[in-house]
Amino acid sequence: MTDMPLVDLEAQARVVSRLVAGVADSELAGPTPCPEYAVADLLDHIRGLAMAFRDAARKDLGPTTDTAPAPAGPSLPAAWREDLPLLLGELAEAWKDPSAWTGTTRAGGVDLPGEIAGAVAVDELLIHGWDLARATGQEYVPDEAALRAAHAFLLAAAQEERGEGGIFAPVVPVPDDAPLLDRAVGLSGRDPGWTSPKSS
Repeated sequence: MTDMPLVDLEAQARVVSRLVAGVADSELAGPTPCPEYAVADLLDHIRGLAMAFRDAARKDLGPTTDTAPAPAGPSLPAAWREDLPLLLGELAEAWKDPSAWTGTTRAGGVDLPGEIAGAVAVDELLIHGWDLARATGQEYVPDEAALRAAHAFLLAAAQEERGEGGIFAPVVPVPDDAPLLDRAVGLSGRDPGWTSPKSS
């Protein structure tokens, strides 16, 4: 995976921040398209990835970049409504620096070229934004540049081994003429038709 496009994450970070603001306390225990995550777990995962990829962009390597994502559990802090938008803004700002996309950095305990780490950050915001929107019944209109970049990244990743032990679930087949978002979601190993049981 080379020649990943440099993407301004600010617009997509704002999209995710708006989704965060739309989550009701009563929805925190609800299911998400990620079987192992409730909504609260997903929010905590987004919080963790925002810190990790912010620091990866800054080449500020340490605890946030050296450890894999924590398993689902009751770790969402009480101030998540205030913290998450700030962290998402810091993430986007860090990747505005062209040097973030060069050299080598680390995320999840894995050393990565800067451009690949940036592509993963875009993908995480795009796909987990979809997860959160679907889990809470909110409209999802992602940033178009982020969507195109995430799809390109996922398409390249789809050529690599999937399944147990990999970072992606097996691809869910989606028609070639489906919307680009649906195709990206399918490439991430999710069913684009997933809806929360409460809305079905």
